[in-house]
Amino acid sequence: MISAAHTVLSACLVSIGASALGLCVLVPISKPVGLLDHPDKRKRHAFATPLVGGLAIFVGMLAGWLWLGQRFLGPAQKFDDIVLATACVLVALGALDDRYQLRVSVRVVVQVVAVLTVIATTGIYVHSLGVLHGYELKLGWLGIPFTVFAVIGLINAFNLMDGIDGLAGCLALVSTGAIALLMAPDMPAPLTIIVLLLAAALYPFLMANLGMLGKKAKVFLGDSGSVVLGYVIAWTLIALSQSTPRYISPGLVLWCVALPVMDTLAVIYRRLKRGVSPFTPDRTHIHHLLMNAGLGPRRTLVYLVGYSIVLPFVGVVIHAELGAIANLVAFVVVAAMYGAFTTHLERQQAALIQAPGTTARRLPASTTARPAIHFRPASSGQTLKNRRD
Repeated sequence: MISAAHTVLSACLVSIGASALGLCVLVPISKPVGLLDHPDKRKRHAFATPLVGGLAIFVGMLAGWLWLGQRFLGPAQKFDDIVLATACVLVALGALDDRYQLRVSVRVVVQVVAVLTVIATTGIYVHSLGVLHGYELKLGWLGIPFTVFAVIGLINAFNLMDGIDGLAGCLALVSTGAIALLMAPDMPAPLTIIVLLLAAALYPFLMANLGMLGKKAKVFLGDSGSVVLGYVIAWTLIALSQSTPRYISPGLVLWCVALPVMDTLAVIYRRLKRGVSPFTPDRTHIHHLLMNAGLGPRRTLVYLVGYSIVLPFVGVVIHAELGAIANLVAFVVVAAMYGAFTTHLERQQAALIQAPGTTARRLPASTTARPAIHFRPASSGQTLKNRRD
């Protein structure tokens, strides 16, 4: 166990180093290849910013996995190999989308094919929703479309949360940390290695994205980055919750990605209630609303990350003490409370802007989020930008 732990730790260090090196190589060539986010009347960052954060993260993750080589053999390694291979295609697609703004249909079709490829080659998909009162909730063949929807949905959820510096990356770290805690004392398990490498590769990007390396070193995540975050985390949770024996109860999966899922559901609900398409872009995500309420980008980041850290612990305690049904009910209740809170904030702010005899307060240009999958995604860390949604 100690030897295996040291091996995984060394692989994580390789991922950190390769991710940092990737940034050093990719940032200078971002201008020649056109992977830049230029400021304009909608995008008010100070200078053209490289959209290469996601590429560097994937390079780091892939380097750590290649360094491990044949140390972990068997079905688990095959699964990780297939996930990384299909993720490579999606990352390349995301980079092309950042550069050329590909048609939505192209992106969706490629994502569906990638998910179906993993299912066809590994046999892993969501075939069970867990056990309630001794009865297994099996999905049968419905598990395949359910898995496609779940994976693409989580990709989209991370897209939507990628609206201020560091938010999508930090939420991904929270999810990987929740997975690691739920796995103990079985760590390191082969199925979790890929997500640990992802977490390690995130650190250099977050340092650059949050301005810790200087303003000129800032990079944005790009569509390639949000895709790889949602895709890898989604498949890790599916594999761990559908394995035999199960490493993570299916009832705890949603708690590991609670904030992105809750915010996506809440925004879609409000759009449907207004009678518009759920994929119509707007500025009603939680980070928009908090910043409209007067919080700065860093305080908003701290509050949201802190809240996202608490949620997995809530799920674990309820699941352990009260069981699966209470756990499901608790998630629904928390999601409903979250939806009610964000709806109240949205109405309050809309009333303030529209009130007669008052001067509309200028909303921060940074309160924009990544649009849903049907629109051109924004880039990470746009705290000084006005994106199209």
